[in-house]
Amino acid sequence: MAKLQIQSHGIHVPLFPILLCLLQLASLHFISLAYNLPDKYFINCGSKENVNASRRSFTGDLNSGSFSIKNHGSTVKDSNQSMNTPRLYKTARIFRQQSWYEFEINDFGTYVVRLHFFAFSSPDDLSKAIFDVSASSFLLLHNFTAKNSTGSPLIKEFFLSINTAKFKIYFTPQGSSFAFINAIEIFLSPVTFNTSNATNSIPSSVLQTIYRINVGGQAINPDDDTIWRNWEPDDSYLYDPNSAKNSPFYSNALNYEGGVSEFTAPDLVYQTAKEMNIITSNASNNSNITWSFDVNKTARHAVRVHFCDIISDSPNTIYFNLYINEIMVQEINSFLIVDQQDAPFYCNATVESDDSGVMNIRISPTSESPAKNAYLNGLEILEIMKGLASVPKETDSKKINIPIVIGSVVGGLALICILVVGFLYGLKRRKPKSVETSDWSPVPAFGGSSHSRGTERTINGSPVPDLHLRLKISFAEIQFATKNFDPKLLIGKGGFGNVYKGTFSNGTKVAVKRSAPGSGQGLPEFQTEIMVLSKIRHRHLVSLIGYCDERFEMILVYEFMENGTLRDHLYSSNFPRLSWKQRLEICIGAGKGLHYLHKGAAGGIIHRDVKSTNILLDENNVAKVADFGLSKSGPLDETHVSTSVKGTLGYLDPEYFRCQQLTEKSDVYSFGVVLLEVLCARPPIDNLLPREQMNLAEWALQCKKKGLLEEIIDPSLKGQVEPNSLRKFSETAEKCLQEDGSDRPTMGDVVWDLEYSLQLQQTAMRRAPNEDSTTNGSSAFILPNVQRLHSLSTTIDRDDMPILNDDFSNTTSDEIFSQLRLDDAR
Repeated sequence: MAKLQIQSHGIHVPLFPILLCLLQLASLHFISLAYNLPDKYFINCGSKENVNASRRSFTGDLNSGSFSIKNHGSTVKDSNQSMNTPRLYKTARIFRQQSWYEFEINDFGTYVVRLHFFAFSSPDDLSKAIFDVSASSFLLLHNFTAKNSTGSPLIKEFFLSINTAKFKIYFTPQGSSFAFINAIEIFLSPVTFNTSNATNSIPSSVLQTIYRINVGGQAINPDDDTIWRNWEPDDSYLYDPNSAKNSPFYSNALNYEGGVSEFTAPDLVYQTAKEMNIITSNASNNSNITWSFDVNKTARHAVRVHFCDIISDSPNTIYFNLYINEIMVQEINSFLIVDQQDAPFYCNATVESDDSGVMNIRISPTSESPAKNAYLNGLEILEIMKGLASVPKETDSKKINIPIVIGSVVGGLALICILVVGFLYGLKRRKPKSVETSDWSPVPAFGGSSHSRGTERTINGSPVPDLHLRLKISFAEIQFATKNFDPKLLIGKGGFGNVYKGTFSNGTKVAVKRSAPGSGQGLPEFQTEIMVLSKIRHRHLVSLIGYCDERFEMILVYEFMENGTLRDHLYSSNFPRLSWKQRLEICIGAGKGLHYLHKGAAGGIIHRDVKSTNILLDENNVAKVADFGLSKSGPLDETHVSTSVKGTLGYLDPEYFRCQQLTEKSDVYSFGVVLLEVLCARPPIDNLLPREQMNLAEWALQCKKKGLLEEIIDPSLKGQVEPNSLRKFSETAEKCLQEDGSDRPTMGDVVWDLEYSLQLQQTAMRRAPNEDSTTNGSSAFILPNVQRLHSLSTTIDRDDMPILNDDFSNTTSDEIFSQLRLDDAR
C-alpha cells in the first residue's frame, strides 16, 4: 500500500513578474501519532485570573512561575465589560518599551505560537497601538496594529522551530506608540513543515498561517478542532460558484492510517468536500473548480491540500489533477495513494510568490478518469517568514568588582587622552582630501572588513569561501554611491532584493543589488552570481563590477544599464516603443550572450531563468543577459543536470518541470517564450484573459497553426514587419518551444535564424516600393559577410567576441573555451 504522505512537486518562482512556478520537493510529516494534548503554555495576559476557553486553561500572567516577563509594563481592563466579550479578551498587558516574555522549553521541535489581540475599550486606545513582535530572531509582525473592523479578536498563528531552553517573545513599540497582548499560546505542534532538504531552505522554519479552509463545509471553531484551530468556509474564495457544489456530509468513521491522524485536520474537514457541479448546462463550468486567494506578493508560501474520497461510488473511479497557478502539482487518485475510500491524505507544495499577489488553486478531472469529477476537502496556506529581527542586549546581573571597575575607568581615561592628542597631531599634518573627488577602486586583494561573510556565514554547514577579493567593495563606498540607499535611487525590486542606482566618486554609474540586510535569503544565488560573472566577460552579458559581504550584507554591483529591462520597453508607457528592427537586434544580442554561456564559457553554463526582465538594455539598446543567481555549470560531456526545478511561470521548460533534468535546451524554451513576448508585447501568463489565451506560448502557437498570428502581434508593429521576416521569426520561436528538448535548436542555431529574419526585414526595407515583399523576400535575401562555425553553430562578428580577462588576451577561441572552466557554482 502506498504511503499516505504524498511526495509532491512544489512550486517556485523568483520574486519577479506575474505568477508562480515550480520550486522543489517539500514534505509535511508527523512528529508522532502518539501525540498528547499539551497543558502549557496558555497565558491570560494582564491578569491574575485563570480562564478556561475551548478545553484549555489560560493562566494569568501575574501568578505563574513557569515563565517570566521583562519590563512588565502595565495591565488594562475592558472598561466596557460587555457580556458578549469572551473572558480571555477582557484584559491585556501594555508595553511602552521593548519587553519580552521568557518561557522554559523542555522538548525541542516545532511549536505552535498563537498571539491574541483584541482592541477593547479602555483609556489607552488599543486600536492605535503600533508595534513589532519578534521571536527566534524572526520578525513576526511589523508595524502591527490590532484595529479590526469586524469587532472580533485577531489571532496570529506561527510555526517556529525552537531548539533552545529559553524561548522569548519580544514586543517593541514603534515611535511614541505602545504594544499590547491579550493572550499567548505556545505548545509543541503535532504537525510540521519539513524544508530541510530544500535547495533554498527556510531558516528556523518560521511560518505564519494565512488561510485555513474547510472546503464544502461550515466554519470550524477551536472547540471542534483537535488543536484549537479556526477553519473558515471556502465559498467566498470560489472563482466561479456555479462550477462546484457541496458533497453530502459523510457521517461514517474515517480510515486513518500511516502519517495522517485527527491532528492533521479534524474529522469535520474530511467529512465535507466540494465536488464538480456536473449538472450545470454550461460546459465551461464542468472543466474545473478554482479557488483564488490574495497573498503577500513578495513572500514564499507553504501549501497543504487535504483530500478524502467521500464521493466515489466505487474505488479507483475518480482521478484528477491539482494545479497551483496553472502548474500541475500532483495527479490525485486516492486508490493509488491510500488504496481505499474515506481515507484522508494530503498533498504539499512550496510556492514562491511574485508581484501578482494572487494564488489560484485548481482541480480538474483527467481525460482518463472514468468519472469526470474532482473533489477537495481542505486547504492551508502559510507564509514563510523571512525578516530577521534584532534582539536587545541583556545586562549581566553578576556582582561588580569595584577595584577592576576603577582600574578600567582610569586606564580608559588615559587611553582617550592619548588618542585625542594623536588625532589632533595627525589632523594638523594631514593634507585635506575631499571624499567627493577621491578616485574609487575596489578593495585590494586580501583586504576588506574583518566582518566578512567569509567567516560569519555558512552554506550547508561549510564556511562561505572568500570568492574574489579583488572584486570586493567596502560597504562605506556603496553607502556613498547610493546616498545610504536613498529610496529616490531605487530602480527595481526582485527576488534577491532591491536595486539602486549608484554613482562612485570617480563618476562611474552602477546598479547596486542589495539583499534584505541579515535575511540570509539568497545566499547560494549570491555566491553563484559572483562565481559565474567573475570568470566570464561578453558583450551581451552584464558585467559584475564588485560585491560586498560586510556586516551580514549581500550586495552585488553591476554596470549600469541605462535603458532598463526589455520588458519595460514592451509594456511600460514610460518608455518609447521599440521598432521591429530594434527588437530583432535585441533578441539576437541576448541569444548570442546565452550561446556563449552554453558553448563558450566555463565548460557550459545554463542560465535557468531566461525572461524579459533579465535582458537589460544599455544606452544604445544593446541587449545584455543578467541575473545568474540560479545558473548551473558543468562539463560539456554531461547531457543534463539533475536538480530541483527553478524558474519563472510562463517561461519554464515543461520537460524540465516533469523530469527535473536540466539541459541547455531549457534555456532555449524560455528564450522561445521571450521571442513571443517581444512579438506580442504581452506577459507569458495573463490570468485576466480567457482560459485558452492565458498562456502566451500555447495561444500564439495555436494562432500560428490557424494562420492568425498577425492578429495577435503588438499593434504598434502593424505595418512594420515584413511578412517573410515574421514567418522566419515565428518559426524560430516555434522550434524553441518544442515539447521534447531534443527537438529544439541550439542557441547558436536560434541566433542564425534570427539574423536571417533581420536580413529579410532589412532587404525588404531596401527594396523598391512596387516590389512584392511576400513573393520576393526569400529570393532577395543575401547573407552578410560572416562565417558560420559548425562547432559553435552561430555567426561571429568581430565586435561580438567575448570580452575576456587579461589572462586570455593571447589565446585562440578554442583555447579560451577550454580554459574558461568553472566549478559548479552551487
